[in-house]
Amino acid sequence: MKVTNYQGATIDPYSKGLGNVPGASIQLTDATRLEWNLLDEDVSLPAAVLYADRIEHNLKWMQTFVAEYGVKLAPHGKTTMAPQLFRRQIETGAWGITLATAHQVRAAYHGGVSRVLMANQLVGKRNMLMIAELLSDPDFDFFCLVDSVEGVEQLGNFFGSVKKQLQVLVELGVPGGRTGVRDDAQTHAVLDAIARYPDSLKLAGIELYEGVLKEEQEVRDFLRSAVKLTLELSDQGRFARTPAVLSGAGSAWYDVVAEEFSKASRKDCIEIVLRPGCYLTHDVGIYRKAQTDIFKRNPVAKRMGEGLLPALHLWAYVQSIPEPDRAIIGLGKRDSAFDAGYPEPAKHYRPGTPAPRDVTADDGWEIFGLMDQHAYLRIPAGADLKVGDMIAFDISHPCLTFDKWRQVLVVDPSYRVTEVIETFF
Repeated sequence: MKVTNYQGATIDPYSKGLGNVPGASIQLTDATRLEWNLLDEDVSLPAAVLYADRIEHNLKWMQTFVAEYGVKLAPHGKTTMAPQLFRRQIETGAWGITLATAHQVRAAYHGGVSRVLMANQLVGKRNMLMIAELLSDPDFDFFCLVDSVEGVEQLGNFFGSVKKQLQVLVELGVPGGRTGVRDDAQTHAVLDAIARYPDSLKLAGIELYEGVLKEEQEVRDFLRSAVKLTLELSDQGRFARTPAVLSGAGSAWYDVVAEEFSKASRKDCIEIVLRPGCYLTHDVGIYRKAQTDIFKRNPVAKRMGEGLLPALHLWAYVQSIPEPDRAIIGLGKRDSAFDAGYPEPAKHYRPGTPAPRDVTADDGWEIFGLMDQHAYLRIPAGADLKVGDMIAFDISHPCLTFDKWRQVLVVDPSYRVTEVIETFF
């Protein structure tokens, strides 16, 4: 069987996480014709699985949240690197998609995304050329960051040589942090450098990433300094784009960014763009903790009721039960993020039985070791577990889980495969 992507390219149906069923060539988005069901063992495990109803819930929840503050959403696409999911985010109301590298931008463009905020510096001749080629499309709206005079000069000279104009955002940073200008002197040196390239560079706004800070007051102080600068530059007529963009917000502090940045919103003059990426799938680790903190401090989130839901599971088989309190699972570091905690058992299913049942660490189910292709699962005494049983695992940190999968399955509440999502890492 051949499975084709949205551009008509052939996808290997024998990749991990797909099935092995004869049939005609189909589009990935027409996966219902495969008639696969996860619980019927039509899918090769281990497999990464998204739950369609939870994805839809998370899409609508975040779009509703940003609308409450009158700000825009440009979710960070590096989390999934899946143009099919990018398009779904845009169809739900996203302003654009955030990305980090030139090749990610190109993948999104060819996947149908027409506005990209590259929350990174654009450095290097080949990377610049890749973006210049995309800018040949007048309908493609692109932004990147600058934080040094040297970077501005390199961009200005290159895009001047290819007769293209590049929209840039000045990135603000903090001492000891990541990229971004550190003080007023650097900020104004970069602004002055941009002004020397009016034909090739266009000052479009201000950007920051607050996630390098750990304390709420530090975050708020940083955001307020960005609001102050943006309003000052707007009053001075320094922005070459109307409305100018003010952008921030990773997946942990987006509520605080919405609160502080919404104070700078000016109709037809300044638009606020938030960039959380992990909300789409959420998790049961670092981002569940972040959401707990958000619900404690944010009144809008509190009144919206049920928050984001974990929408990504890794399914795998029990391969061996060598000891009464230990099972070996066909899942490992090649399949799951492990930088922010091991996968957590969530469901147990025995093929042929009516439905999966919930299992948790509180019941004595816990991953205590992970190798390349194996997981060590602690099981409670007397657990009804057999070789060939299926276990679903929650994860922490979706970004580093997605990049281990070329295809991800979407299932409905009956575990029927409704779509195959292709990733481009």
